[in-house]
Order: sequence, then C-alpha cells, then structure tokens
Amino acid sequence: MGLKGLKEPPLKLILFGGKGGVGKTTCACGTALYLAKDFKTLILSTDPAHSLADSLGQKLGDQPSRIEGIKNLSALEVNAEKALSKFKTEHEEEIKKIVETGTNLDARDIDSVFALPIPGMDEVMGFKAMIDLIDEAKFDKYIVDTAPTGHALRLLTSPRLLDDWVKVMANMRWKYRYVVETFAGKYNPDEGDDFLLTMKKTVKRIESLLRDPARSEFIAVTIPEDMAILETERLIRSLGKYGISVRQLVINNVLQSDGCQFCREKRKEQDKYINLIRGKFNGLETTIVSACSHEIKGLTTLADFKNQLFN
Repeated sequence: MGLKGLKEPPLKLILFGGKGGVGKTTCACGTALYLAKDFKTLILSTDPAHSLADSLGQKLGDQPSRIEGIKNLSALEVNAEKALSKFKTEHEEEIKKIVETGTNLDARDIDSVFALPIPGMDEVMGFKAMIDLIDEAKFDKYIVDTAPTGHALRLLTSPRLLDDWVKVMANMRWKYRYVVETFAGKYNPDEGDDFLLTMKKTVKRIESLLRDPARSEFIAVTIPEDMAILETERLIRSLGKYGISVRQLVINNVLQSDGCQFCREKRKEQDKYINLIRGKFNGLETTIVSACSHEIKGLTTLADFKNQLFN
C-alpha cells in the first residue's frame, strides 16, 4: 500500500520526519515529484544540514528555485538565521519601543539586549518564513523535509516559544499602558501594540494549520531497526501531545532479496521489526519501501523511488 490522500485539494502542508538517516529527504522528494504532476508544488528543507539540493541534483537557496526538468516543482532550503536577522531588522523599532516603555533600561542597555541571541528564535522565524510562503498562496502543495527528530520537534513546537516571547513583550506593554491610563486617563495604541497583535495572530495561524488534519499532514519515516522504531514512537507521542496527529508511516529500506544467507537472515530480522511496527502503530496506514541497490540521488532514481512510495 502506498501513501494516499495527499492529492486532496484542502491539504496544503505535508511534513516528513523521523530519525536521521531513515530517508526523510528521499520520501519528501519522491512525494514532490508525485504531486507536481497535478499541483504547483514547493518542497522545503528545514534541516540546518541541508541535503535537499544533493538529492535533487540542483543548487538551491533560501528563495524558491524551479527544478529543471520537472514542471510545477520548486524548492528552497530555509535559512533560519537569515530569517531571524530579517525579522529583527524589520521590527527593530517596534521591539525596542516596547522594551523602552516597559522597562527602566536605557538606550545602550536596550541595544545590548536586542543584540543578544534568543535561543530557539531562529527556528521560530524559520518556521514563520515557511508559513508566510504558504500565506502567499503561490503554490498548491508545500512539502517539508524536516531535520532529525529532536530538531523537528523543536521546530514544530516553536509557536509555543513565540507565544511565550509575545507574552513577555505584552506584559511590558501592559505595564506601560497602565501607567499612561493612570496619569493621562487615555491610552492610544501605537505600532508596538500593532506588532504584538500581529505576532499573536501569527502564533494562532501556525497552530491552526498544524493541528488541522484537513490542511496539514505529518508522515513519519522509519526503518526496520530497533533504535529507529523507538525514536519513531517518541516522535509520534510528542506530536500527539502538541495536537499534531500522524496517520501514515513509511517503513523504508526493506530488503526483498533472499538469494544468500546474509539476505535471508537480514530479512528475517527485518520481518520481526516490521511486525513490531505494525503492532505498535496499528492505527497508522503503513507503506513499505524496498531497499535500493544504488544511491537514490537525482531525478531519475527519485522517480523510481516515487513509484514505490505511491505504488
């Protein structure tokens, strides 16, 4: 059984995640080729160690680039640091005004605080850049090749970090508003308030998309090995706590040949783990993809892989 339901028109965002080395990038690329036949498709990599360009055999940047030889397909590699730098440049005035009016810090202190790196905010802004692309609606389908499990979970839970950051800034603004209303009797909202409202709406927009199974789908990728299965289990459990459901699972790199003693023993071991996977994740639709004798790299081999993924 192959992956299904991805051509449903309301479905916009498709994410692939799992342990490092299980074939997430290949699955994402195969899916992109499949969908590009009928939809204008954008595939993105959020992994800091990008391999999307290597897989597609084409240089990529942080802006959509058309994939040569494939109609309707574009790709980009998200630069989270650049996205954060752009955000700080665009909103420096509003942020500094909120801090200035809500604290006793002087201009030099505020500049120092603003220059400090905020742990996790680069991932937040990388994700926001991705959501902004979806809001532009220039493509029908958006496929995301995520980083290995830990980084992917930080990415997908980044709206919480942004929400916490907004709450801190809003608390500063509330204190300022209270003082103004106390002594002046009236408070007139300014660009700082508009900025906070926009950020709050961004959080809600991201969470709404990720938690809507009609518009967003997370597909887990694993291989028939114990450590990969355990990590997949943790991933699915963690996503569930955040309200993101997983309905489909790809078991990649499954050996089909039994022509030698090694192959027979290896397949016997894999069968044990495949049965374990089906038992642990019996509510998920499972797609088995055979191991390939050669490296899956470039559009020709990706097309062959796509045929297995959507058999």
